Amino acid sequence: MNANQGSIPLTKQGYEKLLQKVKRMKEVDRPAVIKAIEEARAHGDLSENAEYHAAKEKQGQIEAEIRTLESKLSRAQVIDTSRLSGERVVFGAHVKFLDVEKDEEFTYQIVGDEESDVNENRISILSPVGRALIGKEAGDLIAVNTPKGKRELEILEVWFS
Repeated sequence: MNANQGSIPLTKQGYEKLLQKVKRMKEVDRPAVIKAIEEARAHGDLSENAEYHAAKEKQGQIEAEIRTLESKLSRAQVIDTSRLSGERVVFGAHVKFLDVEKDEEFTYQIVGDEESDVNENRISILSPVGRALIGKEAGDLIAVNTPKGKRELEILEVWFS
């Protein structure tokens, strides 16, 4: 099976965010580019009309992105993290851990690749740290190979919300 054909795990929040993005693209971005094409057409000769060609290219990008997002939404496996519980790290868990070497604490939610965003403290279950945390619980010490080198992490707390 092609990886693009499998189900995509998403939290309810991640699913809603993708739905909103598709809605915005259909209701705002698509009409804006159609208007830009119409305005560029009004300038005459299309063969040398840079605005027209740029708007048509943008239209193609928007349509491709809409198709991609709709495909992801159709394959979404929505997981209601508010119904999860336990002491082990699984998809949807919030994890507080200590980077032993840096003596720095981090808190992340483990999510699918489609909704990971380090700036929002959401890391992918497929990332090196995400994979290393799965199945572990508070008190566990783990070694993780990351792009920045080997890190030793101590899990301090696991919870669901």
